[in-house]
Amino acid sequence: MVRYGKEHKSETRRRIIETAGRRLKQDGIDGSGVSTLMKDAGLTNGAFYAHFESKDDLVATAIAEQLKVQAEDVVARAAPGRAGLEQIVRGYLSPQHRESLGDGCPNAALLDEIGRCTDTTRQAYTDGVLVLVEGIAARMTPEDPSSARVKALSLLGLMAGTLQLSRALTDSQLAEELLDQGVSNALALLDAGQRV
Repeated sequence: MVRYGKEHKSETRRRIIETAGRRLKQDGIDGSGVSTLMKDAGLTNGAFYAHFESKDDLVATAIAEQLKVQAEDVVARAAPGRAGLEQIVRGYLSPQHRESLGDGCPNAALLDEIGRCTDTTRQAYTDGVLVLVEGIAARMTPEDPSSARVKALSLLGLMAGTLQLSRALTDSQLAEELLDQGVSNALALLDAGQRV
């Protein structure tokens, strides 16, 4: 029997988490069984329990990882200041993001299901969202990010809800108009309370 090193186990776990993150966003938490998640990773069901205690464990881990990646790849890489906030808003509320469920934001794809998940999953989600929100808040008010925390959370809620609704509409023109209005609303929220 072949024995694999720690690097192999770590790489396999990372692959499961990554592919599960995409599948969960595409098919939902309830619509993604362990066998499908493992097949996506190129593994058998039997290998699952070598890496995770349960499906809930994998879901919590995948959601946390998805939010971490979003914070690192979207928020942290945006241009500084107001320009970066607008970049985040326009990228989030874009037709490309709307069409790419598996590679998009876990908030817009999974929010309705996360509210019905275990406390562990909801805590992993909360922790991940707070990192994301703190990054946005730091761009809103670099001198005092905590003062913009609720505003940043409201911005995320506005964007996630707009994207969810846009994805649900069958009228593509109306969906486009909704995204455009969402951008206007988000930018207005950003500018609210700012000194002119």
